[in-house]
Amino acid sequence: MYVLIGGAGMMGLRLAQNLLEMGHTVAVVDTDPLACQYAREKVGVMAFEGSAVSTTVLAEAGIRKADAVAATLSSDALNLALVTLSKHYGVPHIVVRMSERDFLQPYRIAGASHVISTVDLAVTTMANAIEYPEVESMMHFEQGQVEVLKLPVPGDCYIAGRTIAQIAQDPRFPTGSLIIGYQCHVCADLVIPNGSTILNAGSTILMVTKPDCVHQVIDFMGLGTSQLPTLEVAHSSL
Repeated sequence: MYVLIGGAGMMGLRLAQNLLEMGHTVAVVDTDPLACQYAREKVGVMAFEGSAVSTTVLAEAGIRKADAVAATLSSDALNLALVTLSKHYGVPHIVVRMSERDFLQPYRIAGASHVISTVDLAVTTMANAIEYPEVESMMHFEQGQVEVLKLPVPGDCYIAGRTIAQIAQDPRFPTGSLIIGYQCHVCADLVIPNGSTILNAGSTILMVTKPDCVHQVIDFMGLGTSQLPTLEVAHSSL
C-alpha cells in the first residue's frame, strides 16, 4: 500500500518506520525541513516539505493514489482538515490521532475510518497496569465488553504443565473465558492452541474474557506478585 502520513513528529516517524518494515510504501508531509530530512536519511521514506493541509503539497505527495492516510499533526483542527481533504480525494482508509474528545464526532462526520485517542490509550494502559499488575498487557474490544489478556505462565502457576482441555474442564475456570493464543517462549511464533496443547512454564498465553472475570482469571492461574512482568513499553508484541 501507499501510505501518506501527515506530520513528521515522533508519532509520525515511528509509524512511518513500522509501516516501512511491514513492506508498505510510505511518504510523510511536514513543514519542518529538518524533520523531512530525518525522514529521508534516517527512516528511509519519502518526505514532502510543506503543509499537510495544502492541496498543492498533498497533490505533489500523491494523495490521489494513496491507499491510506494517517493524520498525526500537532492539533486536532489540522488533523480534521487533513481528514476532510483525504476524503475529498477519495482515500479509502483514513486514520487520525485524536487529542481532544470533542473532535470525535467531527472526525467521524469528516470520514475518518479509525479515530485513535492517544491520551485515552495511555490512561487506560496505565490504569490497567495499576489494577492488574499480573497482566503483561490488555486490549479492549467492543467498547470494553471483551478483554484480551496477555498472561505469563510461571513455573509455580496453577496451569503450568496442564493441557488446555484439562484447564477448561476445571470447574473453577472462569465461565465464558477462552485461551486463544500460545507462545512457548519469547522468540517463538504465536500459535492457535487446541485441547491437547500443554502450557509449559515460561510460556505466554492470550486469553479472552469478560471485564468482570479478569480478577477471577488471575486468581485461577495462581499468579502472584512474585510473577509480575517487568515491561518497559506498555504494549503487546504478539
